[in-house]
Amino acid sequence: MTPKAFLGVDIGTSSSKGVLVDAAGRLLASAVREHEPARPRPGHVEMDGELWWTEFRDLAAELTAGVDVAAVGVSGMGPCVLLTDEHDRPSRPAILYGVDTRAATQIEELTAELGGPEAILARCGSLLSSQAAGPKLRWVAEHEPDVWRRARRLYMPASWLVRRLTGAYTLDHHSASQCTPMYDTEALDWYLPWAGRVADGLELPALAWSDEVAGTTREPVAGIPAGTPVVTGSIDAWTEAVSVDAHNPGDLMLMYGTTMFLIATVDRPLRTPSMWGTVGTYRGSRNLAGGMATSGALTGWLRDLAGAPDYGTLLAEAEASGPGAHGLLVLPYFAGERTPLRDPDARGVVAGLTLSHTRGDLYRALLEATALGVRHNVEALRAAGASVRRVVAAGGGTRGGLWTQIVSDVTGLPQLIPAITVGAAYGAAYLAARTTVAAGIAGWNPPARTVTPDPALRPAYDELYTLYRELYPATRTISHTLAARQRALA
Repeated sequence: MTPKAFLGVDIGTSSSKGVLVDAAGRLLASAVREHEPARPRPGHVEMDGELWWTEFRDLAAELTAGVDVAAVGVSGMGPCVLLTDEHDRPSRPAILYGVDTRAATQIEELTAELGGPEAILARCGSLLSSQAAGPKLRWVAEHEPDVWRRARRLYMPASWLVRRLTGAYTLDHHSASQCTPMYDTEALDWYLPWAGRVADGLELPALAWSDEVAGTTREPVAGIPAGTPVVTGSIDAWTEAVSVDAHNPGDLMLMYGTTMFLIATVDRPLRTPSMWGTVGTYRGSRNLAGGMATSGALTGWLRDLAGAPDYGTLLAEAEASGPGAHGLLVLPYFAGERTPLRDPDARGVVAGLTLSHTRGDLYRALLEATALGVRHNVEALRAAGASVRRVVAAGGGTRGGLWTQIVSDVTGLPQLIPAITVGAAYGAAYLAARTTVAAGIAGWNPPARTVTPDPALRPAYDELYTLYRELYPATRTISHTLAARQRALA
């Protein structure tokens, strides 16, 4: 008899990943499809929505041969804005999450229209920012009126896959809570008076929780039989938190990926202008979260500039450089910054460069810059009332060991590294498994090791952090002027 298995697929910024697991959480197979978002203008980051479906089918076909797929789980980057016409054809490339900073004017105008920051924070849990989907809808209406006239529905990667598989038009509550100002985090529903300001003419999707079954497959798809349950799914960082059992009050999940996500699970709604207050993956759960606009993207950028050496070589050179990178300090705002600065016009700065600095020094300084950004975000979370009692690391950046060690040394926080770190696709498979088996993620994916901070390095990193916090305000005016010049040259 063919054993039952569960398929999880995640559509990420740099790749789509799929995994197949059994009822005990054992990883049976995995596959990846690499891709890159389009950056047609400074501040614009987009992706073809049809690519998400194509890569899902490719991954499913590779992973499901000879396997009885019992359920499917999906997740993806977000919040994204994929608009489709009346025939569900994408009207334009999807506008991605907070790395796309095109809607600065719409953020300012909507904030004034809706009664100011305090009113928006009270109802939505977060201020309008580059992370919010609402201002990007307004941007399309104002800048691409022909596209807007054809637009009928709104999707994100997970909900788009659900639609193509099952025909259901649905969105999970967490993703909806990042569609600020359209969702009321107290009522747990669309707030129609404000949704009408940015989504007039769109049919809003029905809302469900991430682990609820959205529907069943209408026909066989790439080895998945008709009638297979498909869960609603969610945004990748939240699904990744599920994958490593970091969704309990007091937990902080650090997701090491193209960007860095921080998700603190809290026991009550918390609101602060500098972070994002959202509902969680499961019914009744709440989060206070943040995200850096770049993390792994920085190391990929340097690797490309250096002629694409393998990452093992770069990590060895960075480790040899040592703490402080021989006097280098980097602001990691190469794509603006999301939290806690909320400044899309922030720019990267490399301070202290000399002719004697090496590639390894630069690579080390970039890793330390992300760690300093994590510390800044953790301080903002704690200042807002979040309790950080347990830190769990997830994502591809946990491999190799150096990056996570630097983050622990800079923040002073131990980090649990789970046995399985394949990411959100594994969390999506777990959500799928919950439809048919009594699975517990703590049993599926227990901690494998702990990264412990080196107290001897704390004084040096405290001094570096002080300089880091001083460098942004000292260079902000120059960075903003250069950002305006970059837009004018586009």
